[in-house]
Parts: sequence; structure tokens; C-alpha cells
Amino acid sequence: MSAPRRSTSLRDSFSDSERMEGTGSWDDALDWFKLEHPASSSVSHHANYKCLLEAERGRGVVLVNTDGAGTLLVTNFRLIFLSEGTENIIALGTIPLATIEKFSKMVVKNQSAPRHSERTPSQRFLQVIGKDMRIIVFGFRPKTKQRRAIYDGLLRCTKPSRLWDLYAFSCGPFKFTNANPKVRLLNEYFRLLGKGICRASMDMIDNGSYTMSNELWRICNVNSNYLMCPSYPFALIVPKSISDEEVIQASNFRSKGRLPIVSWCHPESGAVLARSSQPLVGLMMNMRSNTDEKLVAELCPQLGDEKKGQRKLYIADARPRKNALANVAMGGGSESSSNYLQSEVVFFGIDNIHAMRESLSRLRDYLDAHGTTSSDGTLSLLRHGGWTWGGGNLSNMSASVSTLGDSGWLIHVQSVLAGSAWIAARVALESASVLVHCSDGWDRTSQLVALANLLLDPYYRTFTGFQALIEKDWLAFGHPFAERGGMPTVSGSSDRSDLCRQSSVGSFSLPPMRPSSGSFSPPTPSSSHAQNQQSPIFLQWIDCVSQLLRMYPFAFEFSSAFLVDLLDCVLSCRFGNFFCNSEKERQQVGISEACGCLWAYLADLRSSEGRSHVHCNPFYSPLKHNGPLLPPAAALAPTLWPQFHLRWACPSEAQAGELEAQCRIMSIKFSKLQEAKEGAEKKAKETEIVVESLSAELRNEKQRSSSAMALAKRASMETAAIKRAIQSLGCKVHYASGGDTTVDIETSPVKISQKSVFSPFTRESVGIVQHEDKSDLSVSISVAADDVVSNNPFGRVCDTLCPLRTRDGGCRWPDAGCAQLASQFIGVKADYEALDSLSIYEGYFKTERICIN
Repeated sequence: MSAPRRSTSLRDSFSDSERMEGTGSWDDALDWFKLEHPASSSVSHHANYKCLLEAERGRGVVLVNTDGAGTLLVTNFRLIFLSEGTENIIALGTIPLATIEKFSKMVVKNQSAPRHSERTPSQRFLQVIGKDMRIIVFGFRPKTKQRRAIYDGLLRCTKPSRLWDLYAFSCGPFKFTNANPKVRLLNEYFRLLGKGICRASMDMIDNGSYTMSNELWRICNVNSNYLMCPSYPFALIVPKSISDEEVIQASNFRSKGRLPIVSWCHPESGAVLARSSQPLVGLMMNMRSNTDEKLVAELCPQLGDEKKGQRKLYIADARPRKNALANVAMGGGSESSSNYLQSEVVFFGIDNIHAMRESLSRLRDYLDAHGTTSSDGTLSLLRHGGWTWGGGNLSNMSASVSTLGDSGWLIHVQSVLAGSAWIAARVALESASVLVHCSDGWDRTSQLVALANLLLDPYYRTFTGFQALIEKDWLAFGHPFAERGGMPTVSGSSDRSDLCRQSSVGSFSLPPMRPSSGSFSPPTPSSSHAQNQQSPIFLQWIDCVSQLLRMYPFAFEFSSAFLVDLLDCVLSCRFGNFFCNSEKERQQVGISEACGCLWAYLADLRSSEGRSHVHCNPFYSPLKHNGPLLPPAAALAPTLWPQFHLRWACPSEAQAGELEAQCRIMSIKFSKLQEAKEGAEKKAKETEIVVESLSAELRNEKQRSSSAMALAKRASMETAAIKRAIQSLGCKVHYASGGDTTVDIETSPVKISQKSVFSPFTRESVGIVQHEDKSDLSVSISVAADDVVSNNPFGRVCDTLCPLRTRDGGCRWPDAGCAQLASQFIGVKADYEALDSLSIYEGYFKTERICIN
């Protein structure tokens, strides 16, 4: 059976050579299911894995979930299962060590031959339970030490006793450097105060110049050394009218010193979303704090509209009422509305971390028992194809309680969604301020406040805003990621025995085995319910975000695949962003300098493919949902998250829910077609403009051609007239093929052959006639323009063309035939340089120019 497919971003992001684990390379750790040089079955290739723990290799191991044989390896980062023969990595059997929640050895005795049960070797198994909803079982050959070697390796490496023994410290930041989170937190504060033009820097943090303010709120640096509240960030947003001394006094009335602090403020109405821990009202519930009451009252500034009334304050207690009353025995409790002006206390009834842990465990067991890759090795009804979950697609089901057993996971998810939607509605619709808290204010409070922020502010539904939201309301405000994830902390080491699988409340109940396989021996309990502080609080919040993404597919810039990869990175502890329990601890260890940054890695993945990356939501339309999201109560019916819940137990169902991927492909194709259409339309417009230009030029050319034809016709008529005029002088006119005209003039008694060239396309042409008998005679023939001829036919010719006309109006050449040509407006002009060679009327020529008719 093929391995379940993960998100392509972690699977295909690093195609280059993959180095050995522990040598400072990122490729192997980021891509869980790739290995460039998988170790072969020969011992000689063992040296290729420099970080393989000695003897922690099992050959001939069977992955019971898929009945596939292979080799099992343990490195200092992950557990790797290689298929037999091809030695390809099997995704289901490969898991980062930090993602392993529990593991245990189990023995199954063969019951087929009761008489020989003592002689028949028992089957040996190793069960591994992951925080990512998978349960995998490996079977080992009897009478070998393979299982013991693997088990010991997991026991040493799965949960190190010291924080700096985690794999992220051995690799370092590499190219995914982590900028100081304090700078990013201040930039988010500046945005909330309307000072987004300002940019924070380390110099600003060092000299304390970040204490900006607006008309209502200010940034307080009273916790810059983490003395007032170790689990709060170094900078806090408080009402501008509250002094630093009052802030310190108010912290004494709240559990863990977590006083009411502004998490988000409406840029227009002035309503705020604040968070804190429970008040210390005492055993008699009569303890009060004037400073705390003043601080809470200042969270409700006067309304800015014409009513000018007092703003309503809602105190949202995330706990069930009975749990809040139970905390009175430890000095905690809840507020009394009579002590806080214009206030109303509301209980959301969300269960504690232990209920969430047990609920997810039951859901994981149920999915494993009914999935196609069940850890008991049997084929479920789904695998036979005779029945489907709830009669349809599992990812589309909302009737979760009856179908998914009594896990209650989706009921808890619905409670968180309903509480967050209620908070967002009060702020958006009533312009009311809401103060949210639970017991310590870092689990359920973080869920409700962060989800309400996501509903209220469209900025948090982008990649950049989502990062800012997590860093503000989860990391900066002290959600204990180390305790909830079972990782070592700065203050102390953890007990390795907690890793072993226990049968305490909420632990895994073994699924039924095949009759031929016997039954697993039950594990023995060794830890109490109250001491276990692990809980999938952050995972549950991401699940809530996926539900909103399903309800509002156009409102989020990121996709469901992004959320899955984000969870995988957090659970694997490959990056340092989510180490420790507070900002103070991460700064003490120097996480940002020593470890890589998850956000830089995810951003690098997206930069490789741009908007077509699997992390980008192809349906995202920021203008469609540019305001708050206020889902109705009827819409808050959560379903299983197929990309996360079903990817291991039922990969076919998880892939069936990949409608988003198919739509992404269609969206990309549509975008390409749209671009091609726009390009074609642009080209068509350009072609139309060119055609119009050519048409205009053609019309102009036709006009010029018509004019030229008219001129040619007129020139032809004039040429004919010139020909007749010259022939009347006794000249011969010859037309050449090139359009030139040759005129031969013969005179007597000296014969002179003269040539004159005329162009048929000009109104005035001048031809230079050369004497062929070496005579000095030079004749110039010209055509006079019409406008130079006078009104008198004779006078026009004589006055204009004849230079020999006398002043008194007489003519020196009385026998000339000028009057004969007057009607044709033609004259011939001759220049004589050697008049002595002529004998005709020599007495008439007293100038150098004569007129020949």
C-alpha cells in the first residue's frame, strides 16, 4: 500500500542532496520523508549515517499498519522506516522523535496451538503514538535484540533531559535566521495604536524609547525586566490614564501576576479585547482591589457617539461555573459584576487541559480502529469497501458524537468557536469591551482571544498578520508550549518515564486484534492524571482556524495545507520559535540566535512558487471580507479536519477532501487563460489601431494618386502643346523611354543640332542645348507659366517672353510669329553668345538674348 501523502511543501521543498542528520543540514529534518542515501541492509553502509545510534537498527521489521517489511532506523532527529528492497522511506512509519507522544513494548502470544504455547515464541511489537494523530506498530523477529535496541534509543533520544539537547540546537539557524521577536511584537503594538508608520528596532528596545501612546492607550515598559510578571511580555498595552505604579498594584490581585492587558483595540469605536488571569478573591470571595477595578473600568472609555454613555463591559470566564467556584479553594475564583461598573460576567463552560488531552486521545484511538491503516493489522470495513463513515464522506460529517464515538473533540472545538464568535459579536456589534480569562490565562484565554482577534481583524487572516497574532497572543503572553508539548524546560528536566505508555485516564484503549494474533498485554500505570501537563491546546486552536477557513474560504490568505505544515513544524521541535514556556525563558536561552526560525522557513517555501504555492489560498479575496467575520450559531458545527485528522488513519478520505488542491489547479489554469485573454485583447486593440492607421494612409494615398493622375493628364496636355509649338519652329521632338524629350533644332545657313530635355511632369522645364559643330551658340528653351502672361494676347507674349521689345512698344523682329503662339501661352527663349555666326537680321540683335518664334 502506498504511503499517505503529506503536504507537498514539506515533501518536495528540498530536492537537493540531503545531508546526514546532526551535521547542521536542514534538508533532512525539514523533509521528513526523503533520504538521499538510504542505508542498505549491509552493515558496511552503516557508516553513511554518521548520527545513527549504534545498534539501533532493525532489519526484517514489519510495519503492522500496512503489513510491509523493511528496516527501522533511529537517528537523533527521527524514526525512519525503509521499505524492503527499494529502501524507500515509508511516510507512515517515519516520524520525528519530538512528535512521538508515547511508545511501549508489547507481547502477543500465539493461541493457535495451546499445547505448545510454551514452545511457540511470542510475537514482539513496539507501539508508537504520535501527537499528529497516528498510531503505528512495528513487529520484530523473535529471539533478537532489535526491539530492545530501538526501544532504548527512543528512550534516550525522544525526550532529552536538557533543552539544548534538542536537535534544533545542533543544527543552528543556518539560512533561516530568526529576528528578535521583541521587534516584531513592538511593530504589532504600533499598528494597534495607529502608529504603523513607526518601525521598532533593538536600539529602541535598549534605550526604552518604545513607550508610545495615542489618546486612549499607551505602551508600558514596567515589565521590561520580567519582575512583575515572568510569563508576560516585556511591553504591555494599558490604558493611558493608568500609571506604572497602578499597573504593579493591579498585578498583585491576579493569579501569576497576569493583570488585565489590552490585546486588541478597535481603531474606530475604541472598544478593546483584553485578557488576564482569574482574580484572587479569597476563600470567602470577598477580596477586592480598587486598582484592579479602576484598571478594568478604564478598559471601557466613553462612547464617542451622540449618546455619550458608558460603554458596556463583558467579563468572559472561559471555565464552567463549577470549575470557577472550585478554584476558590485555592484563592482564585471569578469577578462579581457588582464590583465592576457596567459589567456582566459570562461563563463559556470550556473544559480544562486534561479533558482536551483525553478527548483527542479517544478520537485518535477511534480513527485508528476504523481506519484503513489500523495499527492492529486488520482490515476495517472501510478497507473492504462495504461501508463508509456515516454513509458518506467523513470530512463532510457534522453529526460527530454518534459517529465518532464519545471522544467529544468536536464538541470542545465547537465550544471554543462559539465563545470566540460571541466575543467578536459583542465588540463589533455593541462596541463593548470584553475581558477574557480562565484560571491562569494562558490556555483557554489564548484560544478565545486569538480566535476573536482573527474574526475581528482582517489583517490577522493574512500570512504576516497570522504570524503576528501567534507571536502576540500565544508566544509573548506566555502559553507554556514546553509543558503542553512535553518538552524540557529551562527551569528543570523532565522525567523520562513519562514517555512510556500509561493506562491512566485518557490513555489509549487497545483496539481489538485478530483472533489468530492474540491480544496485547496491557501496560502498567505509573503516572497520575494531575501531573501530566501535556495537552493539545495549540493544536485545538489551529483546528478551530481550519473550521473558520472551511466556513469562509474567501477570507483567509493561507490554506489548510499551511496549517498542517505549521503544526508539523511545531510538533517536531525542529525550530526554536515554540520552545520554552515564556518570552523570558526564550530570551535567557537565546533561542532566536541559536535556532532556526519557523516563519523564515515557511516564507522561503512560498517565495519559491509565489501565489501558486500550496500554502496560498486560491480563493482568497480580501475585498470580499474586509471587515469582521460574525458566523451565526447555526454555522458553528465543526467537522473533522481531513487533511490533519485522517491523513494517517484514512489517507483516501484525506485526499478526497483535497477539493482545495483541485480548485487551486483550476484557478491557476483560469488565471493563465485570463492572462492569455487579456493579452489577446490587447493585441487585437493594437491591431485595430494599426488597421485604422493603414486605412487612413490608404485614403491619403488614393487622394495623392488622384491628384497625381490629374497632374499627369494636365502635363500630358501641356507636353502636346509644347510639341506643337516646337514643331511650329521647325524642330523635331523625340520622346525617350525614360520620359525625357529631345528637341533637335536646325538653323540656316549654319546647321545646328541642339537637344533640349523636358520633363512631362513639371510646369517649367529648362533644357540646355549644346552646339554640336563646336559653335558658341547656346539655346535655352523654357515654358512660361500661365500667371505671367498679360491679358492682351500679343502683349502677353511680347512683354513676357521677348527681351527685344522696344520701349515705345515696337518690335525689333517684325517678321516674328510671336502672335501665332500667343493663344497657347508658349514662348521659346534663345541665348546667343556668338551672334556673328548668324546672318539673319543681324541688325536687330543689340542684346545677348533674342526671342525665336
